[in-house]
Amino acid sequence: MVRWRKLTGLAAAVLSAVTVGSVALAAPVSASDGGVTPLVVGGTRAAQGEFPFMVRLSMGCGGSLYSARLVLTAAHCVGSTGTNTSITATLGVVDLQSSSRITVRSNYVYRAPGYNGNGKDWALIRLASPVTSLATLPIATSTAYDSGTFTVAGWGAAREGGPQQRYLLKATVPFVSDSTCDAQYGGDVIVNEEICAGYASGGTDTCQGDSGGPMFRQGANNAWVQVGIVSWGNGCARPNYPGVYTQVSTFASAIASAAASLGG
Repeated sequence: MVRWRKLTGLAAAVLSAVTVGSVALAAPVSASDGGVTPLVVGGTRAAQGEFPFMVRLSMGCGGSLYSARLVLTAAHCVGSTGTNTSITATLGVVDLQSSSRITVRSNYVYRAPGYNGNGKDWALIRLASPVTSLATLPIATSTAYDSGTFTVAGWGAAREGGPQQRYLLKATVPFVSDSTCDAQYGGDVIVNEEICAGYASGGTDTCQGDSGGPMFRQGANNAWVQVGIVSWGNGCARPNYPGVYTQVSTFASAIASAAASLGG
């Protein structure tokens, strides 16, 4: 089973791009190109301020504001660990063309140690200046929230192979058990590192351009908590092929340690 990425990651750097406002979006990738870029399929438009922690990244990925200086995203969206000033993060808006958008450049990337394309699909991007006006998204530190119904959001495509979006879309997807998901993907799911969500009938999913974005749900006091990072899947919203997400709780301590080493 091929692990179709919701975005081709580093390949986005060499893809032709379209521009929404000042935000460069990676062009859609077809299956024949060896990858599928995700967006929220079957979603509805998010309200301004509904998910203040959502981040759009200039290579065509999503992310979440982990702290005022750090964005949590997928490892397959970034290059190797080290100084990196090439990424622009857009925050604070659902409309990427809004004049009130916040844009901040990166100054460093930390990619999960040992990442090789299978599992360990997380990374942190340090911003050149802190964004203190927006709420951050706490991550799950145990499996307590790794079931139920989740919310996903992103500026990715609204259909497989379609264009990425100007406006942030959102959708809800139900948890799919490790055993069911792994069977549907022919044993290709790393069950201790990944979590699946979606409908057996398909129709709702993350898609091209949603890679790196958060999957989250309400936790204590109805506050949002991140349980997953958009990672891969077989196309977008296909029946019996749920979305596969990095299981944040598995890597919570490693993410926290990396964040501390980056100063935030």
